[in-house]
Amino acid sequence: MGKNIGFISLRFAGTDGVSLETSKWASVLQEEGHECFYLAGEVDTPPERSMADPLLHFQSPIIKDLNKRIFGRSLRTKETTEVIYELKKAIKQKIYDFVNKFDIDLIIPENALTIPLNIPLGIAITDFIAETTIPTIAHHHDFFWERKRFLRNAVWDYLNSCFPPSFPSMFHVVINSSGQHQLGLRTGLAGILIPNVMDFENPPDPPDEYISDLKKNIGLEEDELLFLQPTRIVQRKGIEHAIELVARMKRKAALVVSHASGDEGYAYYDRVRDYIKLMGVKAIFADDIITDKKRFIREDGRKVYTLEDIYNCCDLVTYPSVFEGFGNAFLEAIYYKKPIFVNNYSIYYYDIRPKGFRALEMEDFVSDETIANVERVITNKEVRDRMVFKNYQLGLKYYSYALVRTRLRHIMTAIWGHTTGGV
Repeated sequence: MGKNIGFISLRFAGTDGVSLETSKWASVLQEEGHECFYLAGEVDTPPERSMADPLLHFQSPIIKDLNKRIFGRSLRTKETTEVIYELKKAIKQKIYDFVNKFDIDLIIPENALTIPLNIPLGIAITDFIAETTIPTIAHHHDFFWERKRFLRNAVWDYLNSCFPPSFPSMFHVVINSSGQHQLGLRTGLAGILIPNVMDFENPPDPPDEYISDLKKNIGLEEDELLFLQPTRIVQRKGIEHAIELVARMKRKAALVVSHASGDEGYAYYDRVRDYIKLMGVKAIFADDIITDKKRFIREDGRKVYTLEDIYNCCDLVTYPSVFEGFGNAFLEAIYYKKPIFVNNYSIYYYDIRPKGFRALEMEDFVSDETIANVERVITNKEVRDRMVFKNYQLGLKYYSYALVRTRLRHIMTAIWGHTTGGV
């Protein structure tokens, strides 16, 4: 008999890595006979299976104000502590309501016990587990010690006890081996490695008529190369390197940026716009015409495309990140059989590259060799086809849904002593 699984996070909406990986886990769990439900500050999951409360969101005004009081400083006032506990109390009641309403058997906090964008939420989940001993799989994407902005704070007591906590009923899943090692070294907790995945067993549909005019509609000429930067505009994405790459190409090319700035302010966005002007590059910010759900035609007559459509039309994926917890865009490029330009960021270097993937690499800066390699792949279809075919086969081997299915099955067997109808 299947179980009722409750996902809890700050948001389940859009195309951020946490939301995307949650949907993949849910697909695997539902295929195996389980029911999935969602609690977050923002949701675009099925309404009949979801609950939302703004207090859980990192963009909630009261949470944003709280974060200003506790990060970047060492002193926490009595009033701030009282605010944290009042918010924790309200959020914990929402978790109880959620679990009772949907008769939840197991909860999966998605990054909510990992990155401290909402301290009261992390404390509330920790208290709830302590009070109920509910089976828990904490899915960790970005630990607080990996981000400079969280290291000076007035909440070390909460970080050490709740990000993440330790309970006998709890299993910890990490997305890369570095996180696995650091979790063990820093907390003594054993992490189970389940990397990000794509549905490689089911290749994407071929391009159709709807996207035949995509380049024209987003402002590109037919003979212009489309370089896709499929990320938010945040500093660690290293978008300057993609801009430089376009500027140094020997053929007409434009950079299309798929997402908006996100949760880290707009200073870097302004920096990117200025750098584009400085380098004389054609760039298109396409977040207003790209959706993660479905295609439609707006009232002004413009088509709205999915991210899959943009991947299908691009000539190269640019991914020059300085740091990534894993790298969803890397897997997406492999899945849609596109060559990818990548900075040799640590997780790629340590976890992904040794498996044999072939990418157009740079080492922290765009060299003449980098440009030559990109030119060779862009202009030589035979070389390009060999590269993307090999990468897809490796993706199928190492990063398919089968891996998630197998490892979640092991965890659930450890919890219940049997696989309860599949996973």
